[in-house]
Amino acid sequence: MHRSSNLLLLVAVCILCIVSNASALAVGKTSELTPQTPEPKRFVVRGNILKDLQQPNSPVFFRGMGYSPFLIGETPLTGADPKDDGRFGQHLPMMREMGINYLHVFPRRMPAGFFDVLDKEDLVYGQDIWLFPYEPDFLDPGYQARQLAVIKEVIDHTYKVGRPDRLVLFSIGDELQAASVTSTNAKHPDVTEYVGKHVVVRNRTATEVAMAKLMDEAMDYELSRYGERHLYCHTSWTHIGPISDRPDLEVKPEDALVPDMGDLICMNIYTYANAVRTSGPGRSTGTSYQGYLEQLAWESYKPIVITQVGMSTSPVEPKAWVPGFGGHSTEEVTTTFENVWQDLHSAQGRDRFYGLVFFEWQDEWWKSGETPDDSLDHAAKDPEEWFGIYELGPDNRLIPKGRIPETVKRLFTQPR
Repeated sequence: MHRSSNLLLLVAVCILCIVSNASALAVGKTSELTPQTPEPKRFVVRGNILKDLQQPNSPVFFRGMGYSPFLIGETPLTGADPKDDGRFGQHLPMMREMGINYLHVFPRRMPAGFFDVLDKEDLVYGQDIWLFPYEPDFLDPGYQARQLAVIKEVIDHTYKVGRPDRLVLFSIGDELQAASVTSTNAKHPDVTEYVGKHVVVRNRTATEVAMAKLMDEAMDYELSRYGERHLYCHTSWTHIGPISDRPDLEVKPEDALVPDMGDLICMNIYTYANAVRTSGPGRSTGTSYQGYLEQLAWESYKPIVITQVGMSTSPVEPKAWVPGFGGHSTEEVTTTFENVWQDLHSAQGRDRFYGLVFFEWQDEWWKSGETPDDSLDHAAKDPEEWFGIYELGPDNRLIPKGRIPETVKRLFTQPR
């Protein structure tokens, strides 16, 4: 009896330690969809499991690639869409041969030719919908109206030009800025819940409510106009949550954003990012990356997709105060990709993850639009322009960066 009491006491102490160290995901925040909300026709979430109803007996795991196919001299900053030319007939077969089965697409309006090749290569995709992340008040009615108009445009394009049967998810917003999150929450301290037609969130911040509201209205628009819906998420990054017990978090713990207001959790998780590099060691590999994944899996109750992980090969690392952002050799990138794959697949709670997306297919010269001719200049001091696994050479020819593409193929063509 004495030994049993000691064992019970030890268990209680362990539980107390876990609870006391838990971050924003475990402090009473809730998110659910209303019972009358229909599930999607193909990719669905049931409980904490993501399933493909076309292959119900096969486990889902997205071996993904971020895809924004703007080439040298092209930029979306002027409102232009990718050109409908032979690039898709070249790129997508290469991706399929590398074991990629999912594309995380960033342009809002991909051309018809892209979808034709998507069919031919039997690929599926997720549609990122970038919303302005620097707004001082995400709940401002004008902001909400402008962003909802963008979302509706993307949904309409999906049904008019895209492939609803191949679409996995709509992501409503991507990487909100810390200052805007803090500002929004400070302006609306009494906004703690939202009860929409489909999305219900409670014990939340104003920023979380703002994203839940947009998601609810997007979902309702898709259902009312087209009679069906897809999975929805908001894509966030580690700098602002959801794990909030980190010294380098860019918001106060009470402002940490938990991106669980939709069907699943979508997170951009970089090895060098805030809140990742200060995580404890993982149980298997001992890396801070695995440590972050394990805590995220422990605290989450919805399926998780890692929507971005990558490294920039820019010749210059311009920001000494952001270690890891740029300046990497192709050998470093190769090793990092291998380590991330091992971290994920040996992590405790790995069954909670349903995809890993490397960022990205080819370098994007147009970023970050500092000058009118930025898309013609591969700026050595702008790491954002160098995340591709391929360089762009003369005539927009894809040039492999060392062994990075070969490594992606080796990882993606092996059993999970």
